[in-house]
Amino acid sequence: MEHEWLKAAAEDLLLIEEIIHNPHLTAPAAFHAQQAIEKSLKGYLEHLKIPSKKTHKLQTLLDLCGIRLDEEEDELIQLLDKLYIDARYPGEFGLLPQGKPTTQEVATFYRLARRLHRLVKERIS
Repeated sequence: MEHEWLKAAAEDLLLIEEIIHNPHLTAPAAFHAQQAIEKSLKGYLEHLKIPSKKTHKLQTLLDLCGIRLDEEEDELIQLLDKLYIDARYPGEFGLLPQGKPTTQEVATFYRLARRLHRLVKERIS
């Protein structure tokens, strides 16, 4: 099952690659970065045979996985956690607390999502 999670995360990353430079699509790109991280972490939890609570909170999933990030990455995780919580409502889909993410913010989220996806794949293999 972990491979299905990683495959789904890879699809989110591919989607971001397609839209990352479009300033009109930064909100969905940021949302898919959050999703890629969430799915990667859930895949790792499956591999570790740790039940993943029905949560979308990245910090909770990172803690369960035993993955520690640096301070800058922790701040990005906090932003992405806020993004997902607010994304439950159509008018707020993929918005950060300060509004629509910039293309630079999306690029930063993408790099983090890609890094965590690779990290999980390496730990599983």
